[in-house]
Amino acid sequence: MCPHRLVLEHVTSRWGVLVLINLLDHPHRFSELRRAIGRVSEKMLTQTLQTLERDGFVHREAHPVIPPRVDYSLTPLGREAAERVREVAEWTQHRLDQVLKAREEYDARRA
Repeated sequence: MCPHRLVLEHVTSRWGVLVLINLLDHPHRFSELRRAIGRVSEKMLTQTLQTLERDGFVHREAHPVIPPRVDYSLTPLGREAAERVREVAEWTQHRLDQVLKAREEYDARRA
């Protein structure tokens, strides 16, 4: 797979999109982020965060306290990607009625 396609896959994956959008407002702890996203397993969120961190989109900061505290935030590159992803998400939300209508028309033609 071409490297840029792999990065695109990371940014536009189901959980990647939601992580990026949620981190736009402010840094989150792992549990806060998991609650904000909803219905994501701990394993999948961990993998998504690691992938986005490796790609340079997410910064992970571990604080030397007890209990352990880890904050996740966007890097400048991550902020740029998240803003673009959010635009697509907002566009999708604004055009949902048209999409649903198109689906109904398609299904009616196929029936």
